[in-house]
Amino acid sequence: MIDIDIDSVGVKLSNKRIVDCASIHVDEGEFVGLIGPNGSGKSTLLKSVYRTLKHDQGEITLGGVPEGEISLRENAKRLSVVAQHNYYNFDFLIEEVVQMGRTPHKDPMEMDNKEDEAIVDDALRLVNMHHMKGRKFSSLSGGEQQRVILARALAQQTPCIVLDEPTNHLDIQYQLEVLDIVKSIGCTALCALHDLNLAAQFCDRIYILKDGRIVGEGRPEDVLTEEMIENVYGVRCSVTRVPETGLLNIAYFPRFSLNELDYTSKMLTERFAAVSRNYDPSAGRCPEKGRAFGRRRAKVS
Repeated sequence: MIDIDIDSVGVKLSNKRIVDCASIHVDEGEFVGLIGPNGSGKSTLLKSVYRTLKHDQGEITLGGVPEGEISLRENAKRLSVVAQHNYYNFDFLIEEVVQMGRTPHKDPMEMDNKEDEAIVDDALRLVNMHHMKGRKFSSLSGGEQQRVILARALAQQTPCIVLDEPTNHLDIQYQLEVLDIVKSIGCTALCALHDLNLAAQFCDRIYILKDGRIVGEGRPEDVLTEEMIENVYGVRCSVTRVPETGLLNIAYFPRFSLNELDYTSKMLTERFAAVSRNYDPSAGRCPEKGRAFGRRRAKVS
């Protein structure tokens, strides 16, 4: 098992600084979360770790070896990825997608053997997708596709894994199952998450990214505070512990429940509410304003 070290890394896109001097360390076998608002640079930073984007500042090492000194094939033996978006130009079967995880372990033109097939089957069983063998990847729901991508990463059998919003598109059961699998494997994991409750439940430590900079780091109970969440996300909340598990639970307070909507927001919501109330489905328009909604109904001759 190896560690991941991100030392003062910066990334520019179109001459704009997206990530600035970010430092993260993931110890061997540790599950570390990366949280932050939309647009804070989480995906950009992770892409620099798994080498689809180049960083122009700092250094990233796997097991103490700079990534620039590791071939892409060797890098793929050390680090697997569950990306946020996965597209294929061809209509692969789900088992063929998972078999791609075996590529770093094969010589050019080498065929899969029975050991590879067994690893693929085990990975699909682990994510509860074995019964879907024979289905085309493109025919699956977003959540099912995400579980297949996790199976591909598992079949890669790497000591480190990077996950970018792995619970996207998943219902509650599979959100918990996916993170349970990663946690139970015990590999070195760096995972970007939007759901702060999941981060509190599964992460050993958490880094907070805001405007491309790391603004906090520590154990979930140290960083997931009501003050931090309001400062970083602009949302008020209550942070308590669940008696049955001892884990943190975060309950958010909608602005309307606190009567905190500003004048402009109130005016706009009242305007849209009035339009919704007065919408006439038979005419396709709001009678008060005379505004048509959607396409005009075809005339019947």
